[in-house]
Amino acid sequence: MRYRRLAAGIVLVLLLGLIGSVAGPGWNPQPLEHTLVPQTADTTIGSDAVTTPVGTYEVTRQVVDVSVDDGVTVQATIASPAGAGGERPGMVFMHGAGTATHENFEEITTALASAGVVTMVPDKRADTYSTRSRDYVGMAEDYLDSLEVLRGWPGVDPDRVGVYGESEGAMSAPIAAAADPAVAFVVLVSAPVLPIREQGAFAADSYLREVGVPSRMLRAIPRLVGGAFPGGGFEYFDFDVSPYQQRVTQPVLMVYGTGDASMPIVQGAQITMQDLRRAGNENFTLRYYEGANHGIKVDGTIVPAFLDDLARWTLGLPETAGAPPRIAGDEPVQAFRADDVDRPRWYATGDMIVVVFVVGLGLLALGGLLAVVGQAPRLAGRRPSATVAPLGRYTAGLAMATLATWVLYISYLMGVANLALNYQHDSFLVQGGWLAVQLVGILAAGMVVLTVAAALRSGRGPAVRTHGAGRPGVLGWACMVCVVTGSLVLLVSAAYWGVYPAVL
Repeated sequence: MRYRRLAAGIVLVLLLGLIGSVAGPGWNPQPLEHTLVPQTADTTIGSDAVTTPVGTYEVTRQVVDVSVDDGVTVQATIASPAGAGGERPGMVFMHGAGTATHENFEEITTALASAGVVTMVPDKRADTYSTRSRDYVGMAEDYLDSLEVLRGWPGVDPDRVGVYGESEGAMSAPIAAAADPAVAFVVLVSAPVLPIREQGAFAADSYLREVGVPSRMLRAIPRLVGGAFPGGGFEYFDFDVSPYQQRVTQPVLMVYGTGDASMPIVQGAQITMQDLRRAGNENFTLRYYEGANHGIKVDGTIVPAFLDDLARWTLGLPETAGAPPRIAGDEPVQAFRADDVDRPRWYATGDMIVVVFVVGLGLLALGGLLAVVGQAPRLAGRRPSATVAPLGRYTAGLAMATLATWVLYISYLMGVANLALNYQHDSFLVQGGWLAVQLVGILAAGMVVLTVAAALRSGRGPAVRTHGAGRPGVLGWACMVCVVTGSLVLLVSAAYWGVYPAVL
């Protein structure tokens, strides 16, 4: 009998591993075959244009109100070069993901203003922006309202005002340029270019590979990112900015850091250049800064060359728009392509994810409640209607092992995410933690076998009326059925997310 239980446990673990392998979708990113080779490591912007360097002027700041659509007013900070003569170029900043205020970009705007560029940083509207819902076209329209204010600002040349889009802001910047010919130029910093769903999957893959997680974990990427999300929303994940980039005719400066693992730094630039060429636009410049992260920083400090190049490119327009070298800086490395993400099947997407957990956890909770109620007859000196030894112990152990599997798995994911986002490594947590998750998951599968076997033995046993012996009562059977069913639901879900060893 012992060997039968062992064999049944092995079969169940293998079956769970098979479910995790075939339930789909799989994950097999393709290598990026064509890369970009900088013409020189020197990022200096070419041309014979004479421009004032960063640090030339003192900088003054002023906070103003800007009226945008629907009667909403946002604040904006305008940084100006004190004492600079004539009309100066202007630049409106578009924020990256998350809430942002007019106090952002202080270091960059200070550098630009000290070189003679008037900058404007408006608040990002909070009433139309949330985790679930974002309208990049609407955001571009709001930023264009700020651009109109800057165009009319004293000391600003209205024909030389452009936009600066960083990260998610680089989704709205091409929209603004395509919609309004008055936008004089476009700066795209750490631009995703690809739809957020594809870029997010790419970033997750890059981070997890860098941390060194087992390949089994990578299968969770399309299963999490590829489907609908519980509660709906997130339509902006599939927004494609390329149709707007194909209408941009203004000069474009693209900037990436070669230490940025979250962006397709080669593929994004390739797509942008292809889009601009479809618009007949050859006025683009691409710069890669060695070791710089998503914010073009190294060790927490913005790369000085980036500030110098940004100021010179802006001040030197139109001469600097297509000046050689077109592509310069550190050589970028992108090992895999960011492509369309396969969608999970109906049983593991959207609200079904929540349904599975609610059902599984609900059954475990109901089983626990039935176990407590089943002990109530003891108060009256009667035989409890509950599970009996050893079935009761196995049932309780199964519930705890199942919960422990998910607690450990979620804790492991949080630990890995913390390592990835902070560019840290911890092989003990990554490898040891994963081994612990799998061992507890296998233990839970073994407890399923032991519990079912004990239930079968109890069903064949004598109906002895003494306390703690004989067959389980009605509530005891119900408790066992709830716990076994709930555990199987949760363990199959754990198998789907890669907890059990791969069979295929």
